[in-house]
Amino acid sequence: MNANSKLTIALPKGRILDVVLPILSNVGIKPEESFFDHQDRKLRFSTNIKNIDIIRVRSFDVVTFLAYGAAQMAFVGSDVLTEFNHSEVYSPFDLNVGHCRMVVAAQKEMVLEEDPRTWSHVRVATKYPNITRRHFEARGVHAECIKLNGAMELAPSLGLCRRIVDLVESGNTLIANGLVEVEEICKVSTRLAVNRSFMKTNAKTIQVWIDKVGEVING
Repeated sequence: MNANSKLTIALPKGRILDVVLPILSNVGIKPEESFFDHQDRKLRFSTNIKNIDIIRVRSFDVVTFLAYGAAQMAFVGSDVLTEFNHSEVYSPFDLNVGHCRMVVAAQKEMVLEEDPRTWSHVRVATKYPNITRRHFEARGVHAECIKLNGAMELAPSLGLCRRIVDLVESGNTLIANGLVEVEEICKVSTRLAVNRSFMKTNAKTIQVWIDKVGEVING
């Protein structure tokens, strides 16, 4: 790897990080010790391999860093890739980890009173306005999306809206907040993604690591 082919790998904070780190370790990439120090406020870290750095950013920012070439490779949720659908981001394969689902949820009372098939207009709180609109438009339903970055489950009880679209794993958070699942939009998992332009100009550099990740996943 030469000086002109510096590889920066973007990792998302949160639930995906824990399942991705073993994959990185198995392909031979290990972050510096400060990466594991929760008191350290750094966001960029060196690794045991010269010319490979890791950045740790919010999950929704991973695609932005990747699309504009600030990072060249990333591990990111399929939900984020689908929400942004950026042409400069290419995802060669699914890592088959970090599984969850994206669902429409509402208060139990509303679900008992209404048939979702009769909806023509809905107001929805979500981190995923693009996915949400596309989902409802496919059914001929107009979706007014209220963008929230967290605490989605509070929105119905506080009168902000009657429905939410969010990720669920066990569904316990929905239950704890008096919500039930109405329908599933899609299944979500973690994917490997790369910057298309970098891949075209540094194919050998990046293909080595794509292949190594693939071997770990398929091995």
